Amino acid sequence: MQTKNPIFDDLAEIMTGAAGLVAGAGEEVRTVIRSRTDRLVADMDLVCREEFELVKAMAVKALAENEALRKQVAALSKPKKKTSSKSASKAGGVK
Repeated sequence: MQTKNPIFDDLAEIMTGAAGLVAGAGEEVRTVIRSRTDRLVADMDLVCREEFELVKAMAVKALAENEALRKQVAALSKPKKKTSSKSASKAGGVK
């Protein structure tokens, strides 16, 4: 026959209470760490993903426009072909 021992019941109750206390303390630590991390990120003045993607798209567009303008400038900067000396002398000799 098994008898009920109050010492073991008290010990089980204490252990259950301690486990609950540890779980509560762990949750409190997580809450404090999360709030401090959120504050740190807010102080760092970071941008959100949407703003980053918008600026990235603007940069890609600007680079493409820059390349197109660079090609136009290069085409305009090429020296024009000179007319041959025979054509120039004929034009100069005819009045």
